[in-house]
Order: sequence, then structure tokens, then C-alpha cells
Amino acid sequence: MRQYLLLTSFFLLTIFCYGQSQGIPARLKSLPIFTPHKVTTDWLLGTRTFEAGIYGTASGKDLVLSNGLIKRRIRMVPNAATIDFQNLTNGEQFIRSVKPEARVVLNGKAYNIGGLYGQKEHAYLREEWVDNFTSDETDFQLTAYSTQPLASTIQWKPATWTMNTRMPTGQEVSLQFASTLPDLRGVAVNVHYAIYDNVPVVSKWVTVQNTSGKDIRIDQIVNEILATPEEESAVVGTPDQMEKPRKLYIENNYAYNNAMRYELSDQATHWKTDSSYTSQVNYNFQTPCLVEIYPNAGIGVSLPPGQTLTSVRSYELLLDSYDRERNGLARRQMYRTIAPWTTQNPVFMHLVSTDPVKVKEVVDQCAETGYEMVILSFGSGLNMEDTSAVNIAKFKALADYAHQKGVMLGGYSLFSSRRIDDENDVIDPVTGLPDKGAQFGHAPCLASRWGLDYLQKMRTFMVKTGFALLEHDGPYPGDLCASTTHPGHQGLHDSRWVQMELQKGLYRWLNERGVYINAPDWYFLDGTHKIAIGYREVNFSLSREQQKILNRQNIYDGTWEKTPSMGWGFVPLTKYQGGGPEAVLEPLSEHLNDYRQLMMQYYGAGVQACYRGPRLYDTEATKQTVKEVVSWYKKYRQILNSDLIHLRRPDGRDWDGIMHVNPGLREKGLIMLYNPGKETITRSIRLPLYYTGLTNRASIREQEEKAKSYPLDRAYEAEIVVTLPAEGFTWLVVE
Repeated sequence: MRQYLLLTSFFLLTIFCYGQSQGIPARLKSLPIFTPHKVTTDWLLGTRTFEAGIYGTASGKDLVLSNGLIKRRIRMVPNAATIDFQNLTNGEQFIRSVKPEARVVLNGKAYNIGGLYGQKEHAYLREEWVDNFTSDETDFQLTAYSTQPLASTIQWKPATWTMNTRMPTGQEVSLQFASTLPDLRGVAVNVHYAIYDNVPVVSKWVTVQNTSGKDIRIDQIVNEILATPEEESAVVGTPDQMEKPRKLYIENNYAYNNAMRYELSDQATHWKTDSSYTSQVNYNFQTPCLVEIYPNAGIGVSLPPGQTLTSVRSYELLLDSYDRERNGLARRQMYRTIAPWTTQNPVFMHLVSTDPVKVKEVVDQCAETGYEMVILSFGSGLNMEDTSAVNIAKFKALADYAHQKGVMLGGYSLFSSRRIDDENDVIDPVTGLPDKGAQFGHAPCLASRWGLDYLQKMRTFMVKTGFALLEHDGPYPGDLCASTTHPGHQGLHDSRWVQMELQKGLYRWLNERGVYINAPDWYFLDGTHKIAIGYREVNFSLSREQQKILNRQNIYDGTWEKTPSMGWGFVPLTKYQGGGPEAVLEPLSEHLNDYRQLMMQYYGAGVQACYRGPRLYDTEATKQTVKEVVSWYKKYRQILNSDLIHLRRPDGRDWDGIMHVNPGLREKGLIMLYNPGKETITRSIRLPLYYTGLTNRASIREQEEKAKSYPLDRAYEAEIVVTLPAEGFTWLVVE
């Protein structure tokens, strides 16, 4: 009888899936037919004409996501599979072989989501082959699809100065899958895609819903599988020796590592070999030409009935060049679009005291000089874990005072890099002890009782005090934990996923309440605003002369992939990490030229620095210097927060410089030029002005002097002669 019932259930579910899928071609025929058009404008010049849409094809079998810059075409019958992923600006194709749309591992067994079979040659895919492809009944089958306008991942509420206040727009598609296998009845898998207006980006993620009436263990979700053309062919060699495809840039919201660079933080993008590709050049089939997106160490959680789990979310940017600057511009524009909160960029200083008298004095100084936020820094004495009535009252009063002055107040908290106790620390999977299992030695488990209490204390403190910023040092860095007694996770198998979700949940919660977040890890796609631009802390114990050049190198190197607003720098007003009087700026009035130049270097790059010390000024002359620099920054704030072109890296031997560009502003460009030498120099400098949007001539002035007109050559460059003072700087404005 039981076998009969299972077979009957299997038969009925098969009929259901078949019936549902039969309605898909009819729906596809109701969509507008996709018609490719030649791309005649450069999206990086700010042309807002690339509107995302969902289309069908003449065959009635395909669904197309396109915005005129890229297209992703999915064959929808007899099952779903991506057969075309193309950059429309240059025609480059990123699909050579058909793969499943996703894969899930449930209760220890892997299942493909969608997929078509029958391709014999996997070096390339011909259109006429696809109609003969078949589905596999053991895979999850496409049953329906839905479309909707792009939904926000975070209900962002900006409370500080912001360059881009527009939430991303576009279109979403959800493909619904079910299995005909009796064991999987009641398990629904949805594969989601989002395509954005005006940027060549597609996002993808998977949700698993449990309506089976029993717990399901979700061991892993692979939300993306793409068999791409290889970047290079090598007869011998291993994957780590060969280039991965460089024009398919992928980010995901599962990144950590304290590296300050995405590539070194990514924990979910896996470039693999493809054994089915037997005609590849590599004799051992070791070419890295198959990318899968899934979290390291798996998911490993039990999903109760009625619950839904969401996978890692990936963002796929199709590049049209190998040029480093252009690709950096594309990545930075992607962030400005999909995570506009990263364009928030308040002017702040780091105060090393929580003495109410001192805090109020510095708030007054900020109000007088144009600073917008005070951060109670590490070493200030702030303890945000103390949610006692006395502590809350103290800091609420200070936050209220700051708000009355038009200044925001925030503070520093350390999570990782510290020991709590044996019960709450990360348990090493190898030794079973709280000894060496953490990235920073000892560290608490975020899913321990202490960790869960810590998260609640952060929320309580922020809400009750009205603090407007959290500077979070050592956010969850990916530590595995083998404890089976921590209340937030079951054991080793789910410890990383659970801790990541807890950390990201805090950041999303803060972002949606208007709280600004500095965090030294790559949580941007889940709500953080700023990360360190990239520096070595002990360098701030070096001399001011060294720091000036090193800081400019840090800025130059740290803005290839990050926008200026995404990174913070550092200026030690008082002693930090050792060093003598030659390393610090206090007394400020005695080092006014160095203070001014360090401010101009950071503000001139659009990068906020942590000016860490007891005050912003000590004399009237110092106060006027700070006011002048901040006033200059705010005058040119829009262009200084615009994108950045790298002119010449600082080397201490000759001039160096950077240039901001924005074709949508009156000031199309602003150039910062520096002379590290001991003597005045005059240089002829070629300015690459293509990304200003100017085509024939440019009006360029030095500082506030009268502008001169310069012709642009066929490379959109203008040549200008500039005299730079010894150990000094100047700036140019392009209009």
C-alpha cells in the first residue's frame, strides 16, 4: 500500500509539473519580442537610457532579461537553462555550454535545478542544437515564472550627505521549480534574477521554501553555474596557474577576510574545471572555465516547515575591456548603482575621550569648522556593551547635545580579536578547544550566548542613545565553531552560515535606521558604508614627511576598485602605534602646513580620514585653516565624490596626481597634483578627459584663477603646463 501511495503521489506531481510548464510558452508569447539594438553611447558617461526589460523571443521558448547593454536568455522548455549571456556593447558571449540554473544539496543529496541535456561539443554552443536538448525527470522542473519591478534589498534611510540618493531600478524574474520525486514533495525552489537599469549587471539568488510538514536540512545552495569560454588555453598547467575569465566580474554578499579588497575577501566564487569539455586544449582538462557560486563550508541549517531560506546573492558585471581604469570605473559605478548607501560620505573626526566636557568642546569645534560627525574612537573609554541606565543616559545626553549643534555622534565597538571565556569563544574544529580556532587567535562565537547578547546590546545602545554611527572593529571574520552548546547554531556544519547571517542582519538593521557603518570587512552589499582604504597601521608612527607620500600611495592604490566614499584613511593627530614627535601633528599650530596638506590630500581625493586626537584646532590660525579646507571641500563636494582617474602614482621622485570626473556636473573634472621634491618643478602633463564627457575643447583653470581653453586631441587628452611648489600641491578645475 505504501509503495502504491508513493507511486500515485509521484504520478500526480509529475502531471502537475507538466501541466504548469505547458502554460509557460503561452505566457512567453505574450511578452514583447526582444530586438537587439546597436549600442551607440558609452554607459560610463552617465547616459541614462538603458532601461531593463523582460522579453520573449520569436520562437516562444525563451525568456530574455536585457537593458540594451547585456542580455541573459533562458530557454524555458522542456526545462529552464541559460543558453545566452552576452555583452551587447561588443557582442562577446559568456556561455559555451548549458548547465543547470542552480543546485541544492538537501538532506545530504544533490539535486539540479533546471538544466538541459544533449550537448556533445562543449567548447561552443550552436543555436540549432538547443531545440533537441532534453530534460532529466530527476531534476527540479520549471513549473511557472513571475516578473516584477526590482525590489530593494535594504530599505535604506540615508541620514548623512549622500552623492546618489536614488535606489536602483530594474526588473526581476522568478522561476519556480518543483520536483517529481516523492521525497521532495513540498519543497519549492525559486531561482531569482534581477537586471538593473543603466549598468551591465545581473543579480541572481535562490530561495528554498519548505511546505513538506517536516524539517529539511539544507546543506548547500549553488545559486549560479556558468560554463564560460576560457580566458587562455594552456596545453599543460593547473587551474591556479591559468587566468580566469577577466571580463566576467562577479561579486557576492558572502565576503570577509579583513583584506580591504573584494578579490581577497570573496568566500563564494569558485572557478572550477569542466570534465565534460573534452575538446579543450589542456590535456588533463584543467582549464578553469566553470564558475559556481556557493558559500565556503556550506550552509548546514535545518529549515522548519513553513520557512524559507535565501542563498548567497551574486552580482555579475559584464566588462567590455581589459583596461584597468575602465574596468575599475565599471566596478565603482556598479556599487554606486546597486548599493547607493556607499555614496554617503560624512565629514568626521575621531575623538579619544568620552569626558562629557571634552566631547562637547569637540562637538562645538566640529560645528564651527563644518565637520558633521564625531566618532568616539577606540581608546576613548566608550563601552557600547554597557546598556545600564547610567551609561545610556550619559551618551544620550551627549548625542542630543551634538544633534542640537547639527553634528552627529557615533562610536567604536570591538567584536572579534578578543577573548571572552571558554564557554563563549570559538571552538577549534581540530582541537575541540577555545585555543587557536579563530582568525585572530581567540575570538567569541557570534552565535554563542555572549554573541547573541552582544548583538542585542548593540541594538539597544544605538536606539536608546540616538547614536548615528557604528564603527565596528573585527566584525565576524569567518571563524568556524565546533561548539554544540551555543544557542545560535547547532554545530560545526552551520556555524559559519549562521554567524554570517547574524552579522549581516545587524548591518541591515542599522542601515535601515539611518545609522552609518564603518567596518573593516566587505559587508557593503548588506548595508555597510565604509571600509579602510588599505594601509599599514604602524606606518602612522613614521614621520609626517613619509606619511604624506604613503597616504597618497594608499589613496591611489585603494581607489581602483572602491569609490572614494567607500574607504577611510587615517591622520594621527596624537601618538599612535609608537613614533616620536616627528610622527604626530600635535601641537597642531606648530605643524600647520603638514596638517593642511594631509587634509587636502584626503579631501582632495574624496576620502574621509580618521583625524584621531583630542581636538580639531588649538589656535585661531589652526581653526581658520581647518575651516578653509572643509569649506573648499564642500564647495567642490559633488565632483570630489565623483569617480576617480589615476594619473601618476606617488614615487617620491616626481609629480603625482589623480583626477575626478563627472560628465553630469558643471565641473567636469578636478585634478589634484603634488610635488614631493624639495624644489619647485614645472611639468607638461597630459590629462585624459574622455570620462569628463568633453569632446573638442576643455576650459581649465588652476585653483580660482581665470580659465584657459585647451583643445582635445583624438585621444580626448589635453596638454597643460603646471608649476608645482616644493613639497606642495595645486588643483585644476575642468569645466
